[in-house]
Amino acid sequence: MLLLTDEIRKPDENNPRGYFEYEPVKRTRRDASWVAAAQGKAVKVIYALLSDLPSGFDYRVILMRRPIAEVVASQQAMLESSQRHGSTLSADHLAAAMAADLDRIIAEVSKRPDFRTLELGHRQCLDSPQTAAMAVNEFLDRSLNADRMAKIPERSLYRQRR
Repeated sequence: MLLLTDEIRKPDENNPRGYFEYEPVKRTRRDASWVAAAQGKAVKVIYALLSDLPSGFDYRVILMRRPIAEVVASQQAMLESSQRHGSTLSADHLAAAMAADLDRIIAEVSKRPDFRTLELGHRQCLDSPQTAAMAVNEFLDRSLNADRMAKIPERSLYRQRR
């Protein structure tokens, strides 16, 4: 499946395979004109922007569920390695706020008829990549190569465990 990315954010020590981002996605609240060009492609969208996607399109969202504590630890490690500062909230408070926000947004988009969602567990993808790849392939109604997809997860990159 084609991926919509601009490769502006280059691979680094935190994500040696890259970030696969598309800069216009970050401005979706102000300008969602990029969505029309994204039809038929995979696009990385952070959960906080899902409810800002305009109606009139058929969205298939693959939501990767990872323990929020691991997400927070990963973000903190990236900020530290780039010598930047993040939230002033404690890790526990930040995790609780993120979890509540994620639940709220998933509840919002689940009510929209233009959204279909497949939730996958992060550990599920690492522990059973073939099963996860087959679920993605079925969800997208495509003839994707599940065997090839199953070879992509790399356990050595799973560093922030909680």
